[in-house]
Amino acid sequence: MPSANSVSHNPALASSDFTHSAQGTSLRRILGLPALVFFGLVYMVPLTIFTTYGVVTQITGGRTAAAYVVTLLAMIFTALSYSVMVRKYPIAGSAYSYASLSFGPSIGFLAGWSLLLDYLFLPMINYLVIGLFLNLAFPAVPAWVFVLATIALVTLLNIRGIGSVSGMSNLIVCAQLVFVVVFVALVIRQQAQAPSLDLAAPWIGDGSQPGLLPLMAGAAVLCLSFLGFDAVSTLAEETREPRRDIPRAIVITTLGAGLLFIVLAMASQLAFPGSSFKDADSAASEVMLHAGGRFLEMFFTAAYVAGAAGSALASQASVSRILYSMGRDGILPQRVFGSLSARYKTPVIAIVLVSLVSLLAVVVDLTTLASMISFGALVAFSVVNLAVIKSHLGQGQGQPRSTARLLQYGLLPLIGFALIAWLWTSLSLLTLGIGLAWFALGLGYLALHTRGFRQPAPQVQFSEQG
Repeated sequence: MPSANSVSHNPALASSDFTHSAQGTSLRRILGLPALVFFGLVYMVPLTIFTTYGVVTQITGGRTAAAYVVTLLAMIFTALSYSVMVRKYPIAGSAYSYASLSFGPSIGFLAGWSLLLDYLFLPMINYLVIGLFLNLAFPAVPAWVFVLATIALVTLLNIRGIGSVSGMSNLIVCAQLVFVVVFVALVIRQQAQAPSLDLAAPWIGDGSQPGLLPLMAGAAVLCLSFLGFDAVSTLAEETREPRRDIPRAIVITTLGAGLLFIVLAMASQLAFPGSSFKDADSAASEVMLHAGGRFLEMFFTAAYVAGAAGSALASQASVSRILYSMGRDGILPQRVFGSLSARYKTPVIAIVLVSLVSLLAVVVDLTTLASMISFGALVAFSVVNLAVIKSHLGQGQGQPRSTARLLQYGLLPLIGFALIAWLWTSLSLLTLGIGLAWFALGLGYLALHTRGFRQPAPQVQFSEQG
């Protein structure tokens, strides 16, 4: 059985020839570039800006658009690093697999464990906002009823397979893009009738939170908006041409969504200037009322809830595949996580487990969830940037370190890592405390699994299908 490195450096081998050595039933390769881009966009949700718009607007003093520019800059470099790693290892598992194959299984597990923090909670945050906004629209129905109904629907669709997820993704993205066009058009009409237009307001804010530190704090929270490109990488084993299409989808998704977020943040601030809201968690409703009245608020609720459901659908698909990857490697209980349904070719047990965890959406608050998701995302992004340097410029790579290689595999990921590290410093103490506690729990599990680190953790390995 050839090693992962020997297989990945042989251009004669098609990427579709890869399968995991511990795998008996393989995932279905049915996705192309358009499906991947739509999957990434629906995961990120074009309207995801409104999930944390009120929170980030208060943190930054009305400079959410500027905070998105900072976050997008960091994400572009990190997206390029993901593109590099998926070309080398076109497999499921995302940061977990890349770190395992670059730094060893123990570091890989800790990276995957940290990544689970945001992937497990991202479906939850979608369920939470669905309950919040539908309860505003239908006050007689408790929010938890909407949460439970959405969890049940999303779970069933995910069990049926990635084809169901892809089809729903396309419809949801199209519906949200229609809303974006209507919203921006109404804001333009509103501003055309206004006595004055202050285009600088979304960038300089209202003065309530001056300086760079609040801006960086807001940018750190906004990392969760960009988890879509990371989610695309988890579908490598369900893509027909993963080495070609996934890197393209990652870059298209990151740039396209980032620019859309900036435009929506600018439009929202022009429609409703300032950073004071009745309820920061549902600030989007106030923005819609000011921009287009009751019609736009209802249209927004419908489009946003559909998008949140789609994001929950995509995020549950991604985290179940990370759990599956860790299970088939034996780092998590293999009988529980490392198996696929013979009928649907999906990791049913992992999907159901994610649904059970998501039930916490009934009791947790939005700000805490958003912060914890950002912590896990920053860990994964940091590790992937460093994995590019280690896997392409480390010892034993067998290729000369030309100027072009040093720029592509050294400087660019190093810039990405530095920008992510900068965002790290902006996380709140509560977020760092919860994140480090989660990391310590993973370290304890790894110590138990390896009998006090006396035994090596299971290694990610791949073989060529014959």
